[in-house]
Amino acid sequence: MRRISSTIVLALGLGVSGTAVLGDTLLVESVESGSGVARPAHGVTMESVVQGYGEPASRSGPVGDPPISTWDYGDFVVYFEGQHVIHSVVPPKR
Repeated sequence: MRRISSTIVLALGLGVSGTAVLGDTLLVESVESGSGVARPAHGVTMESVVQGYGEPASRSGPVGDPPISTWDYGDFVVYFEGQHVIHSVVPPKR
């Protein structure tokens, strides 16, 4: 009986840990590091981004759970989760 209980506990544990790693994946084509372009830092609010950088050229989202929004400023793109910056990138030159 002990062997069956251990197997069930192990199976349940693997099932729980397997679901903990599931989620949406955000793909970013390329990031130009050290570009010298000033952009918002992680954790900054949407309101602070507008105050510091003005209105974006375009906005998209929110999409998914958690809600992800994207603001395009031309020289850089800002990704938000809810109301806070999760990443800002300089897109590749096309």
